[in-house]
Amino acid sequence: MATLALSVAGQFVGGLVGGPIGATVGRALGALAGSAVDGFLFGGDKAEGPLFDVRLGSSSEGLGVPRLYGWGRLSGNIIWARELVRHQSETAGSKGFGPTEDTEEVLASFAIGFCEGRVARLGRIWADGQLLDTRDLNLRFYHGDDDQMPDSLIEAVQGVGNAPAYRGLCYLVVENLPLSRFGNRIPQLSAELCRVVGDLEPAIRAVTVIPGATEFGYDPVPRVRVLGPGAGVSENAHLAAGVSDWTCSIDELQALCPNLEHVALVVSWFGDDLRCGTCTVSPRVEGATRQVEGATWSVAGVSREVAQVVSSHEGGPAYGGTPSDASVLAAIADLKARGLKVTLYPFVLMDIPQDNALPDPHGGTAQAAYPWRGRLTCNPAPGQAGSPDGTADAASQVAAFVPGYRAMMLHYSDLAVAAGGVDAMLIGSEMVGLSTVCGAGNSFPFVAALVDLAADMRAIVGPGTKLTYAADWSEYSGCQNGTEKFFHLDPLWASDDVDAVGIDCYLPLADWRDGEAHADAALATTGYELGYLAGNIAGGEGFDWYYASDADRRAQARTPITDEAHGEHWVWRVKDIAAFWGQYHHDRPGGVRSPTPTAWVPGSKPIWLTELGCGAVDKGANQPNIFGDEKSAESGRPYFSSGTPDGLIQRQVLRAHHNHWTDPANNPAGMVDPDRLYCWTWDARPFPAFPAQTDVWADGSNHRTGHWLTGRLGALASDELAMAIAAEHDCDLQAVPTAPLIGGLTMSAPATAREAIEPVLEMTGQRLAARGGVLVGLAQGPVTAALIEQDDLAQTDAPTLSRRRGDPAEKPGRLALGHFDRERDYLAATATALRRHGAAGVRELAAGAGRRSGAPGGRAPSQPPLVQW
Repeated sequence: MATLALSVAGQFVGGLVGGPIGATVGRALGALAGSAVDGFLFGGDKAEGPLFDVRLGSSSEGLGVPRLYGWGRLSGNIIWARELVRHQSETAGSKGFGPTEDTEEVLASFAIGFCEGRVARLGRIWADGQLLDTRDLNLRFYHGDDDQMPDSLIEAVQGVGNAPAYRGLCYLVVENLPLSRFGNRIPQLSAELCRVVGDLEPAIRAVTVIPGATEFGYDPVPRVRVLGPGAGVSENAHLAAGVSDWTCSIDELQALCPNLEHVALVVSWFGDDLRCGTCTVSPRVEGATRQVEGATWSVAGVSREVAQVVSSHEGGPAYGGTPSDASVLAAIADLKARGLKVTLYPFVLMDIPQDNALPDPHGGTAQAAYPWRGRLTCNPAPGQAGSPDGTADAASQVAAFVPGYRAMMLHYSDLAVAAGGVDAMLIGSEMVGLSTVCGAGNSFPFVAALVDLAADMRAIVGPGTKLTYAADWSEYSGCQNGTEKFFHLDPLWASDDVDAVGIDCYLPLADWRDGEAHADAALATTGYELGYLAGNIAGGEGFDWYYASDADRRAQARTPITDEAHGEHWVWRVKDIAAFWGQYHHDRPGGVRSPTPTAWVPGSKPIWLTELGCGAVDKGANQPNIFGDEKSAESGRPYFSSGTPDGLIQRQVLRAHHNHWTDPANNPAGMVDPDRLYCWTWDARPFPAFPAQTDVWADGSNHRTGHWLTGRLGALASDELAMAIAAEHDCDLQAVPTAPLIGGLTMSAPATAREAIEPVLEMTGQRLAARGGVLVGLAQGPVTAALIEQDDLAQTDAPTLSRRRGDPAEKPGRLALGHFDRERDYLAATATALRRHGAAGVRELAAGAGRRSGAPGGRAPSQPPLVQW
């Protein structure tokens, strides 16, 4: 085996640097042509002709260095290269017989610069437009840090002290790339990059990881499902060849959230009945006969052959299976190796299909399809005729459910120990329908069972693992019925075996409506303002007032929240977390305040927000807990929502919460642990494979309006983007967040602050103005209606209201919209709309938008299309 340098014949083609480095770029590219000519003219060891057919790549001199904000796909510019290398090796003949053969390969080593500033994430790489398999390539990525050191290869070639570090420049070094794969030339490379400039990503310190129902989706090792002799399909590697989905996804999560500390790993078992007395909880599989190479599914000693199979929906599994114990152990080990603290999150999913014919404890003709676990209760449910609530019979129904539930929790306690311990673990979440079931004498049997369970789990996991229960936001502070109030979870919160008060925090942060005729329009211009949303964390609905009925909600007839009997207004305020945490609690059986407080000691334990999130849907802040899933009876849209996707409101809700709880003025004495705001949620299935591959994952369509941060982190609110640009130009800017969520922006040429910021503001319906030496983005909100008194309508000499018709010639005749689609490899598209017949043409444009000529419901084939795609 031998390695030797090719001859050099070429000229300087430049790059982002000059001098000897730039000359090296020219020589390397020129060598592609030069060596071919030398071989043809002068022969040598190979007299039969040129070594290879040659096509030249390029490097440009004097280009501006792009600047990236958020996500983008950037084509690089070659900034350094060394002489090409001919690599010779000896191989045996066909099937190992016959004489040995010499094989030659031309190898190229070069560096490609992408953009200025520190880039957080290098994602996919394309070569000549095709996704590049990087498994066998020697690549080194430099993020563009201000203190990055020179690359080892560049320094070896140029000499110590002569190699630039390209500080502040994001670049990629490709070492010994075989050129035969690319037609014997350096390919045109482009890369998916994310430069994080928003304030949410650095603020995130805790996140949940789902799907929870995935047999091998948490396995860091790529697995293959065997379909038959010689046939297989990837089980858990759908984005990058040879790299598991888990690795791709968690790599991106850590890159985008540099201060991430806690990961709550969700693992699901399945319940099969909303009647707790007949409900069983068990692990399940997607299929009874699947074979995965190198891995066996087993959970709590249950094998695939005997495990129940999840129900079917529209010809496929309604859920993924329970994660195999081995994959959970591997995921925990991988998270810990990354320096992350693990919270193990056992989770109950209700696998109740449509047309189930099960008696409904809530009074329906059959149980709801794929319902929320919070609806699991006694039969009939409290409030229904004949309900055993408040009797020993209710307690006995709860007791029948507890053993199966305990089996799940104790199993994962053992698994946590087998993993070498975890930082924290949940003993349950959002079992509100069970926790509020009353036994005799105002007892709460499921809460008592949780107290016992916490003690038994503590005996297994030891003092080093923190335990808590993730209460629903409507459950954590007690249950009430009229004037009755019980702090029913206080025995659990006060238990020595429970380390924190857990709240799944989906508190409503808005009461926003379309138009201007609604109460909150006086509080905000767009409904996305952080001050408006944060002001409703401890204010607004659930704190200051409530709606007594749906009719009152429609009319915005708000009833103040007061406690006329005892003056403890906080008792009825679901949002008054500070008072709940800092006060003694007195039950009110029959509406009468008990003189003896509960076992809760004020301020004795921190509060964890075990889930914190909002759907990426129009007016999501009105009801952050609502999600869309067509197979589930729980599917819905927030109050007054159109149901259209809106990633910005999701981001703003999370920004508002992080700003609020990290401010000591709102969070006295560390009441809410700022490191335990677990954002819901990140998916172990990497974007964009999920949600695009709906043939693999049936829930992909839910991503559009769901709670996923996957595919959205790294994007920007308009105020974040505008202020980041302004800061880099040493300008002060005040901007208002306005839809839409911006995936990314690339500036490819130098520009002033105004030139850079104005397009951002214009795109989001704002204009830039100067106020007192500060640039201000002014949001153009709803136009205030003109009020005209009836008497003013009488005939007068001067018109009361007048409007001049605009000149049609002054109206835009063409509208072009360009965009890129990250889910489709940043495919760029442009839609152009043409005005043809004045106002009538506009109406025709609206009616015909998106249709193609001759398509069903479209225009006649003889007419040209109004919208060209």
